[in-house]
Amino acid sequence: MASPLIETKLYRPRTRPGVVARPRLGELLSRGARSRMTLVSAPAGFGKTTVVAEWLQGVARGGRGVAWLSLDARDGRPASFWTYVVTALERAVPGVGVGVLPLLQSERTPIESVLTPVLNELAALDHPLDLVLDDYHLADTPDVRTGMTFLLDHLPPPVHLVICTRADPALPLARLRARGELVELRAADLRFTPGEAAAYLNDDAGLNLTARDVEALEQRTEGWIAALQLAALSLRGREDVSGFIAGFAGDDRYVLDYLVEEVLGRQDDDLRDFLLRTSVLTRLHGPLCDAVTGRGDSRAMLEVLDRANLFVVRLDDRRRWYRYHHLFADVLRTHLADEQGPGEVQGLHRRASRWYADAGEPVPAVGHALEAGDPDRAADLVERAIPALQRDRQEATICGWIKDLPDAVVRVRPVLAVGLVGALMTRGEFEGVAERLDEAERLLAGDGDGDGDGDGDRGRDGDGDGGGDRDGGGDGDEQGSADGALVVADRSALARLPGAIEMYRSALALAQGDPFATLVHAHRAIERAAADDHVVQAAASALSGLASWGGGDLNAAHAAYSAAVEGLLRAGYVADVLGCSITLADIRVTQGRLTDAQRTYERAQRLAAGEPGILRGTADVHAGLGQIAWERGDAVAAADHLRRARDLGERAGLPQHPYRWRVTKAHLLEARGDRAGALDLIEEAERVYTGDLSPNVRPVPATRARMHLRHGDLDEALDWARRQNLTTDDTLSYVREYEHITLARILLAADRSPGLGFGAAAPFLGRLLTSAEAGGRLSSVIEILVLQAIDHRGDGAPGGSDTAVSVLERALTLAEPHGHVRVFADEGSRIAALLAAVAGTRPEWPYPRRLLEAVHRAGAPADGGADERPAADPSPLVEPVEPLSEREREVLRLLAGDLGGPDIARLLHVSVNTLRTHTRHIYAKLGVTNRREAVRAAGRLDLI
Repeated sequence: MASPLIETKLYRPRTRPGVVARPRLGELLSRGARSRMTLVSAPAGFGKTTVVAEWLQGVARGGRGVAWLSLDARDGRPASFWTYVVTALERAVPGVGVGVLPLLQSERTPIESVLTPVLNELAALDHPLDLVLDDYHLADTPDVRTGMTFLLDHLPPPVHLVICTRADPALPLARLRARGELVELRAADLRFTPGEAAAYLNDDAGLNLTARDVEALEQRTEGWIAALQLAALSLRGREDVSGFIAGFAGDDRYVLDYLVEEVLGRQDDDLRDFLLRTSVLTRLHGPLCDAVTGRGDSRAMLEVLDRANLFVVRLDDRRRWYRYHHLFADVLRTHLADEQGPGEVQGLHRRASRWYADAGEPVPAVGHALEAGDPDRAADLVERAIPALQRDRQEATICGWIKDLPDAVVRVRPVLAVGLVGALMTRGEFEGVAERLDEAERLLAGDGDGDGDGDGDRGRDGDGDGGGDRDGGGDGDEQGSADGALVVADRSALARLPGAIEMYRSALALAQGDPFATLVHAHRAIERAAADDHVVQAAASALSGLASWGGGDLNAAHAAYSAAVEGLLRAGYVADVLGCSITLADIRVTQGRLTDAQRTYERAQRLAAGEPGILRGTADVHAGLGQIAWERGDAVAAADHLRRARDLGERAGLPQHPYRWRVTKAHLLEARGDRAGALDLIEEAERVYTGDLSPNVRPVPATRARMHLRHGDLDEALDWARRQNLTTDDTLSYVREYEHITLARILLAADRSPGLGFGAAAPFLGRLLTSAEAGGRLSSVIEILVLQAIDHRGDGAPGGSDTAVSVLERALTLAEPHGHVRVFADEGSRIAALLAAVAGTRPEWPYPRRLLEAVHRAGAPADGGADERPAADPSPLVEPVEPLSEREREVLRLLAGDLGGPDIARLLHVSVNTLRTHTRHIYAKLGVTNRREAVRAAGRLDLI
């Protein structure tokens, strides 16, 4: 299926030969290019687009990049607006922003989290880039302004924003003016001067007017370029030029209508008919215009219009696609409606809809069908397009279409109604979903044989005949809406509806927190699904698994999700298999089975590698492998996987990838001593978190509380616990287990002070242990045992140390087969003595000694407060997996000094590119991302 993006909106308009030279405006624009933003604001017809396009054609030869976007009224929705903006940037700078495009399909994703990685990538540009937003007034909505303000506030130095608009945008213009960061071109700047008017009228239009006539016309139009252009067209062939100019007068609001009437009135009937009939199109293309007008020479007609400068704008270099000047098109459409009537206009739209549908472009096909007043045809097109749109994650497009359709049309189409339910639920919108499902079921029950389906396209093949449309006659197809019979365009989808309806009921129950109903409807969905409907069966299995997961039944959850994976593989939905694999791995991590979790990710990795292109979810797999490596103490491997995920871009990630990546990266930064950077990433993770139907078993705020606790910020951790209303008397559940273990850590750090109102930690840890053991959640069991060991060691009771060692031995026995490291190493000095005791009594056991070494290398601060933190920055958890070469050590020593890159390269007698290669290898081996981190890591490892 063709992309819903209109490619020609991303083309920079080409200027035609003979355009009047306007160096004064070029100088203004060049000055603006050194500022943050240039605003070109003037009423219609002042040549804003032409001036900017001509200037860019010159500066592009000087090495500046150009990202152009022509906006229209449909771009007032943030998803559409930012999708086009990011795509325009990527066309100008390949690779920039591709990772954020999937995030734009979810309106719940904060626009700041979408724009931040794009801005970071643009900041690294080595050349200037002009981002031009043409006709911005058409998309200037409150929702768009929020993101635009953020964009302006954080625009990196290489990027210069140009806004062309008919009205000043609601952006912080006053602040930009005060800072000297705004250059403005307004109507007074854009008006033709007398000299420019003379150049246009005489040199370009070839009218040979006298200086007096030019001056009179320039004064009467006040330099308004559109009026001058139209006046020039009206003047061609006139004998009494001076008389026409003398009588040329009128308010600006009426001048354009007056002149267009003059222009249209002077065209031959054939050309005038072509102009009027094609005015219903937002884009002009030879075959499309032929289909709409019934002609066979439309391409030649477009070239005639182009050469005659009859207000057509060329959209590509091959002269295949054009558009009319917006004002010209508006006036043409007004005349078309007045002269031909609504029936003819609707017929033209129907023909355009058919052409676009045959061309495989459902977006304009649906739009023209709606303009034609044919909601039934539009509904047919939408219904057939839904499967491909769902696979492409275009739920926003589906919702926008169906909301434009009359509700009565949607409600008699069960396939369409259920398709809308799926789109709404994917976007987290649940209101009215149950009612739509009920109506679909009633339709199926009352007319299950489908006899009333109206044949979908009945009667539509005849709408291309000129006579039938000219008199306003349509196809008359009511599609069963009069008698309430069900209407189906995609009959292949009808048999899948019973299973799909139960599957969506299951998802709705899960969203409403009813796991029992979730399981009931999921089982019904599997029973009622068509035999070959692997997608619904797999989705129902996954929902069943989610319900079991949220209830703490991890074995049932894993079994259900495994069945979902097999069903998706049969259906060929490999990208969705990656998403399920993440859940399967999460379950294994909770069960403490890190090796099995790693194998799950590696299987998904192999599947993705066998598919063409980069699948969504590939980045998540690398981030998941990074998390496993971190838990097993391999910081270098963890950093490597996170780098790979970052390089793939967020486009290769699922909705939760941005927050998961940031959480693991924050742990790495914390271990390297960058506490501020770690907390910043945790804050980002909370902002970009996107919830779904999966249980949020490790809330980001709880992770932040643990981080504060490790660095002695007990008050911050206590505030978090109070905000969450956590107490030791809470009913325990798997969903809140991570938070409750965090509360236990706070109690230990506070030395179980009665004044805090929480109660003793020991009984609470005992309850947590019983609950985790009953649920088979080995990761939690190990962590709780570690905390119990620490508690026994510090309670001062007789035999406390012996009990602590015994408890720790049990934790070690459970953890060793799966390679757990961080759960011990993070405890720092609080666990070191106990590990040493175990190692002393069990010298034949290498695992305690390895963990003790990890604790010493990590130097992790304990939860007890600032006095227990090490004086030096924590070092990486493990040494580089590959030793540095002598040359790399030499480079590393120089990096620790004050020399810049070029100076170091000269000192080593190598090129700057060779030096960069050395530094990349050094960073990879040390698990760092920049020079400062490399020097700090090298110091801790005694490499310099």
